Amino acid sequence: MSAHPPITGNDRKDDHSAASHDADHLGHEGHNHGSMKGYLIGFGLSVVLTAIPFWLVMTGALPFQATGLIIVALAAVQMVVHVIFFLHMNSKSEGGWVMLAVIFTLIIVVISLVGTLWVMYHLDTNMMPGHVEAAMSAAP
Repeated sequence: MSAHPPITGNDRKDDHSAASHDADHLGHEGHNHGSMKGYLIGFGLSVVLTAIPFWLVMTGALPFQATGLIIVALAAVQMVVHVIFFLHMNSKSEGGWVMLAVIFTLIIVVISLVGTLWVMYHLDTNMMPGHVEAAMSAAP
């Protein structure tokens, strides 16, 4: 008779044995954990995408608004680099569900940001004291 009973799915949560640890890693074999080359490419891109905005701000090579737009664009590119090279999210991971969740999250974030900016713009336009006084003086 065996000294250890077989490990079931419910027992695995509390089991910290080496066999359980190995069994947990067997479940991850299908996932992409990245390679050293991928991490180095991601690191290099991140450094370049950080250095360019730093250089733009320190030298003042471009007008203020152009610098701001470039920094925002490079920040968006850097987020994509981090997601792909460090978080290993692509259309193949988890059968595409991870990418679908990311796309849904991005849509919600964009709707929230655009809605907030729209509301704040209209509040500023219609509710600021200068606009209210001008509207009252123009009324008969």
